[in-house]
Amino acid sequence: MRLKGKTALVTGAASGIGKATAERFAEEGAVIVCADKNGEGSKATAKAINDLGGKAFAETLDVTKSDQVNAAIANAIQYNGGLDIVVNNAGITIVGSVEQMSEAQWDTEMDVNVKSIYLMSKAVWAHMKDRKGGVILNTASIAGQIGIPQDAAYCASKAAVIMLTRCMAKDGAGDKIRVNCVCPGFIDTPMIQGYFDDQDDPAAAREFATGLHPLGRLGLARDIANGFLFLASDDAEWITGTALTVDGGLMAALPG
Repeated sequence: MRLKGKTALVTGAASGIGKATAERFAEEGAVIVCADKNGEGSKATAKAINDLGGKAFAETLDVTKSDQVNAAIANAIQYNGGLDIVVNNAGITIVGSVEQMSEAQWDTEMDVNVKSIYLMSKAVWAHMKDRKGGVILNTASIAGQIGIPQDAAYCASKAAVIMLTRCMAKDGAGDKIRVNCVCPGFIDTPMIQGYFDDQDDPAAAREFATGLHPLGRLGLARDIANGFLFLASDDAEWITGTALTVDGGLMAALPG
């Protein structure tokens, strides 16, 4: 078991990539703190892990609120005597160009997708420093590497996640705090379905997105969880500051 004896907190754990990551880490022996604004959803994920013989706890958490973040980190440390891994996965997408988006929508996207990583990482940093090491993992996106029409704030936020990951990796290296991110392609989750549903022809949007991936399908949440598992494990002990692209070949197939 690659994460035996470790404790991991995963945000956005009620569904999609967060749920899959929590479950995958538990399979590899980690104690999991399932955190989500959807408290019932985080409890359901924790229950599913516990029912399969793992060990998990649930936290109701708005990742944009520093008081809630600080409390969740403190609780996570208390549950198992320390916190080894934080997966900053909570995120949203609000469809629209700069012209179309309201200021409130822009701020919401940046708060959930970027500010939350700052808050979570700041809250756990001293603990990891005292323990002489830890792992912080962030969910970025191929949307942080290429532009996508009608998705300005999401693309900008995910580009910020990639750069924030690199900066934190440099800042944490001396204390053995490794920081990496994963850049998913189109993953078949409730969030991406919501994006498709916001298009004029949702079925056509899904078909088009699927066709962008040379491996012939949308990604599964477990595909991304496996990427996070590698980066969290000792197999990646000499990897920090990287953006691991897990996209079914989409980026490789782009022209130019």
